[in-house]
Amino acid sequence: MSRGRLVTISAVLALVVAAGAIAWIVLFRALDVQVSQPERDVLVQVFGLGTVEARVTSKVGFKVAGVLVELRADVGDRVTKGTVLARLDDREQAARAARAKAATEQADANLQRAQANVQKAQANHANASTISERRQKLVQSSTTSVESAETAKTAQDAAQADVNLAASDVAVARAAIGDAKAQLQQETATLDFHTLVAPYDAMATARLKELGSALGAGEAVFTLIDPKSVWVLAYIDESKAGEITVGKPAEIVLRSRPNQRFAGKVARIEPESDRVNEERKVAIAFDALPADFHLGEQAEVYIATVTLPQALLAPEAAIVGLGKNRGTVWTVEDGHLAQREVTLGHRLLDGRYEITGGVPDKAALVAPLPSGLRVGRAAKIAAAPVKEPSK
Repeated sequence: MSRGRLVTISAVLALVVAAGAIAWIVLFRALDVQVSQPERDVLVQVFGLGTVEARVTSKVGFKVAGVLVELRADVGDRVTKGTVLARLDDREQAARAARAKAATEQADANLQRAQANVQKAQANHANASTISERRQKLVQSSTTSVESAETAKTAQDAAQADVNLAASDVAVARAAIGDAKAQLQQETATLDFHTLVAPYDAMATARLKELGSALGAGEAVFTLIDPKSVWVLAYIDESKAGEITVGKPAEIVLRSRPNQRFAGKVARIEPESDRVNEERKVAIAFDALPADFHLGEQAEVYIATVTLPQALLAPEAAIVGLGKNRGTVWTVEDGHLAQREVTLGHRLLDGRYEITGGVPDKAALVAPLPSGLRVGRAAKIAAAPVKEPSK
């Protein structure tokens, strides 16, 4: 046999041996796999995007028309309830209020005079009554004439009429006082309308007019918000919003502070969803409002819906044929690989799914999936890599 032929045969044998070794490794050698271990107290959260908004917002202005002569607040200022924000030129209205006050004082003086006239008329009536009674007695004893007695009786009747007239004057004076006081109250209230005050503890987010502006009645001067009503209005996919209820804890991440999380709670769930985007509107209130919040800022929200006491979790990449809360996973059973159809529960924000059924008690869930998987192949569970602490 020639030397060349021997070399060729040796090369072929070497290739056959190498192929056999590779086939043995692929088909018969135990495959090293990592498995997922059950975890305790697994927090399930729902993610949403939204913006910082204020539930209580008001555009405030004067109830009367006038010229703006004083401004005491600007954008960003925080004011307490009753703080003066602005004033209109009130000189003309102040004169009307002063005239109404003078009319009230005059009406009060007229009442006092009418009451004095009543007292005078009552005194005259009492005197006329005494004289008339005495004359009537004298007529009976023929000491005075009948004519004199009749004159005394007429004087008594006239005095009684004066009493009635004076009493009527008192009633008129009292009515005049009521009208004058009502007029004074109206003019004073109108004068007060020339001063704009904060209706509640507020923050000014906009100043819409400047000094010298001629304003119409009801025209807005400031936009105010109640800082205690600031929350995040978030939009949650309807398919993930079913377990959200009012009072659930949440975390808020503002776009301007990506490394800081603010605690909050679900304050309100809107009864009407967005029909186009199929999203539910959920309001998240801050437990402690940041001092320098900004309305309209984008925010991420993470709402806790449930805590799983113990859960077996599989990453989405380890589930074959995922769909309709079902899928197929690889397991290690009695040292060999197998496939199991499983039912799925909650999906975590990191992409892992809760396995709720289909994995036997003594089986181990393979995750992640290595190459070389084959049903029945021997498998050896490798130690999970040690995770380095996050910096």
